[in-house]
Amino acid sequence: MITLYTIGFTKKSAERFFGLLRDNGVKQLVDVRINNSSQLAGFAKGKDLEFFVNEICHIPYQHIVDFAPTKELLDQWHKNEVTWTEYEEIYTKMLKDREIVKKYGVKSFDGACFLCSEDTPEQCHRRLLAEYMKEHSKEEVRIVHLI
Repeated sequence: MITLYTIGFTKKSAERFFGLLRDNGVKQLVDVRINNSSQLAGFAKGKDLEFFVNEICHIPYQHIVDFAPTKELLDQWHKNEVTWTEYEEIYTKMLKDREIVKKYGVKSFDGACFLCSEDTPEQCHRRLLAEYMKEHSKEEVRIVHLI
């Protein structure tokens, strides 16, 4: 069985964030944000996060922009120009068009944790990404949201 984790850093202290990764045995952190260098990210800024996750959890970090929605879609969502249902449909089509399962596979993410900023997974693309991978995997996939 493949296990995919998801986590958001908003509303989490560094202690809670890194503790969740460590205590759940996450094997790698995969940043699925389009922009990983925002000043609002605090300890979750790209280069800092890569250092912290390696030092604290002893796991690798990678940033995969192919897993992120486009800036245009994010802007439409934040401006209420698309509903959540429309966002889900557009983002899922992006994943299909980008051929993410063919390009990256699912098995290579066993034990990986998909990271973005939203504090919970309900209205977040990291959940949609994990569900898409589960749906398109030939193997059984379990999704665990670290909150």
